[in-house]
Amino acid sequence: MPEPSATPVPDLLRRDFTAEQPNHKYVGDITYLPIGDGKFLYLATVLDLGSRRLAGWSIADHMRTELVVDALDAAARTRGGTLAGAIFHSDNGAQYCSQEFEEACRRLGVTRSRGAVGTSADNAAAEAFNATLKRETLQGAHRWTSARDARLAVFGWITRYNTRRRHSALGQMSPINYEKIAGSLDTAA
Repeated sequence: MPEPSATPVPDLLRRDFTAEQPNHKYVGDITYLPIGDGKFLYLATVLDLGSRRLAGWSIADHMRTELVVDALDAAARTRGGTLAGAIFHSDNGAQYCSQEFEEACRRLGVTRSRGAVGTSADNAAAEAFNATLKRETLQGAHRWTSARDARLAVFGWITRYNTRRRHSALGQMSPINYEKIAGSLDTAA
């Protein structure tokens, strides 16, 4: 739930998880990664709705705001240092409602968007991405044996996802190949 002093943020997506082109609309969330010693790592994601590319992500052993800021900064690096003009949509987790995250969005030129409190469907694209990642990396296991194994599995999966995973919404192209085509079309226009 947002802090009472948090700046109000509207829901600009209204469950429309499509985008005409890359680098215009992003969704993000935090998911937990269970590891063998009964502890967790946490993964923050920044998913581009135009290309389905995981443009930014961060893994840590905490859920402090720096986790989501690091993921957003990673997405900005992927996009040449800025996300100017893009919308970033999230849930109302404390990290996304914080002053620190608001400042990071302002610094990167991002317009914030958030769904209603307690409504996971308002961030369904990010939730679905995280569920798929965990289902396909854990492959029926309940946890990874170590933090190292979790990090390696997630890194390998994200690399394959961005470079080789085909999406029907992208004409059976991977996110990065789709962005190459979309970029050449933008240049030609």
